Parts: sequence; C-alpha cells; structure tokens
Amino acid sequence: MDLDRASLDLMIRLLELEQDASSAKLLNEKDMNKIKEKIRRLCETVHNKHLDLENITTGHLAMETLLSLTSKRAGDWFKEELRLLGGLDHIVDKVKECVDHLSSDGDEEKLVASLWGAERCLRVLESVTVHNPENQSYLIAYKDSQLIISSAKALQHCEELIQQYNRAENSICIADSKPLPHQNVTNHVGKAVEDCMRAIIGVLLNLTNDNEWGSTKTGEQDGLIGTAMNCVLQVPKYLPQEQRFDIRVLLFLERERAAQLAESKTDELIKDAPTTQHDKSGEWQETSGEIQWVSTEKTDGTEEKHKKEEEDEELDLNKALQHAGKHMEDCIVASYTALLLGCLCQESPINVTTVREYLPEGDFSIMTEMLKKFLSFMNLTCAVGTTGQKSISRVIEYLEHC
Repeated sequence: MDLDRASLDLMIRLLELEQDASSAKLLNEKDMNKIKEKIRRLCETVHNKHLDLENITTGHLAMETLLSLTSKRAGDWFKEELRLLGGLDHIVDKVKECVDHLSSDGDEEKLVASLWGAERCLRVLESVTVHNPENQSYLIAYKDSQLIISSAKALQHCEELIQQYNRAENSICIADSKPLPHQNVTNHVGKAVEDCMRAIIGVLLNLTNDNEWGSTKTGEQDGLIGTAMNCVLQVPKYLPQEQRFDIRVLLFLERERAAQLAESKTDELIKDAPTTQHDKSGEWQETSGEIQWVSTEKTDGTEEKHKKEEEDEELDLNKALQHAGKHMEDCIVASYTALLLGCLCQESPINVTTVREYLPEGDFSIMTEMLKKFLSFMNLTCAVGTTGQKSISRVIEYLEHC
C-alpha cells in the first residue's frame, strides 16, 4: 500500500480498539464469522507467518501492518509521525508484553512467538531511532525508560536461552560417544534467540551512542553490564562463524595477531604475483583518449600464453582480496576491542592493572598502535572532528600515559 499520514493515523487508532469489542456489539456471531473467514483468505495471500489466523482482531491486524512497514519505505516523515500519533507507545508496550512472556513461557512455540514478537517490534524501533534524537529522547523517557528496562531483561533472557539450548544440543552424542564440540544452535528456538539478541543490541546502541542520558539509564539496569560482557565473551562461540562479527568485539590479542598474519600473507601474494609481459610484436596506441597496448602479431601459442597469465593474475588477485578482507575484519574487531578495554580502564586503576596483566610485557603500546591505525582509517572515511574520533583520541592519550 502507499502509506500516508491518514493511513498511519488509522492504523494507530485501530490499535486502541479492545479486542473488537465495539464491532462485536454491532454484529451477530454469524456475520462476525463471515468477516473473519474473508480476512483469513486475504491473509493467506500475503504469506505473513506471524499472523494468528485463529485469533483475528482489529488490533492484531493493525499491529502486523504497522510492523511490516519500515522508515526507509515510508520516508523520513514516518519517524516523526509515528511518534506524534502515538505509534511508538504501542510498539514499546508490545515489546514489554512479549518480554514479560519470556519468563513464563515454558512451551517452545509460545517462547518463539514471544521472541519473534519482541524482535519485530525492536527492529522498527531500531530503524526509527537511527539519526533521530527526538525519537531517542522520547523512547528513553517513555514510562520511566520502559523500553530500556524491557531490552535489558530481554537481553538477559537471550543470553541464558542461547547457552541453555546449546548445552542441550551438545548433550547429544555421536556414534563414538564423544560430545559434539560447540555445535551451533540450529533449531528454531536458537534462531529466534539470535535474531532477538541482535535487535536488542541495535536498539540499545542507538539509545546510548553519544547520549549521556541513554547511557546512564542503560547502565542503571541491574546486571546489564555483566550480561553485555557475557554476550561479548561467551555467546559468540555458540553462533555460526559468519554471524559472530555482529556481536563479538573481544579477544584483542587473538585478532591483533590474526591481522598481522593476514597482512604478511597479502604482502607475500602481491610480491610473488607475476608481472604482465607484453608480446614484443605490438605498440602503444591512443584509443578513445586512453593509452593501450595493441599487438600487431600474435601466434596461437602467444594468445594462449597471455590468457593463462591473465587467469593466474586474477587468481592471485582474488587470493589477495580474500586475505585483505580477513585482515580488515580482524583489524576492526581488534580496534573496537582496544577501544572498549580503553574505556573500561579510564578512571579505574584496578582495570588498568587487570588488562596490563594480559598484555605482552604489560605494554599498552600494542593497543594504542591499533587504535591509531583505526583513527587514521576513520579520518579517511568520516568527517573530521566527529565525536567518535574524539573519543578514540581521548582513549589513546589515556593509554599512552598509563
């Protein structure tokens, strides 16, 4: 549908209807069943797995429609109107409802439904808080930081669930009676937990990034710092390899060594790559404003030789790019790790001593060098003088004087 303010307003007002109470007074049971059957047939064509066709209400349909929308599709005005019309209130309340069910739902299907419900609401909230200070402030304040409280509880539940289901899978034994080592959570509960966890982290990042009020409210949540550290240090080993980068920002030394190794391998590949030798039977010519080598004579054997050389060069280039990509990932993870450790060390002599014990010869220079490279990269790709760069510079200066 083409969304406009009137349509958005209608959906939000429909959310306020209480289980079709007003409609039920006007229609008898037979007519109501006819309407529900028509709705079921319509819903079957949209392939929405979250629709509860056995429990159709106006509010349920309105919420599903709202959650199916994104700010990118609707335009920037959507973010503001969603707040002004009260849509954010309903979505935050829905998050609380789903999170409250996480502690009481023993049935797996109900648990997955609650996780999916929270995740879809959080995805919308994550989208409408990106670069939108008004929505960020509104959500931090709404009902005494209800969203932050619910997000903190949900993250704690997810941390417990993802390890719980992983241990359950690891208890399965193969033929030689050896337990499966750190098998990834592949069942539908594990997938729902992973998706919900990423959505929670996305919302909390938006509410705390360069926001003292949001950071303070988030830091006040009981046990959240410990939960966050467990998500960083323990949870990634339970996730598929390709998904760990989204959550993991620790194991600094391991990533720093991996980055150095990848860099040396890339240098070797480039150094050993064969240089192109043009056949002597040709000349440089200007064609369409470009200087190109144009061969005047070529035997079949020469053409095959050049083709083979080009294939070898392409293969070497692909290898170099693969190593460069791995090097970039290791550098970014190591940099964020160093930044996090540096922040934890500030104004905390105990943390300085603890981190120093794990560093080679107790020297912080390995961390500061990585952060300086990261800062140089940011200076090339971002606007100079942003808050992020200032924070990194501040951490570097602090660590250099430790």
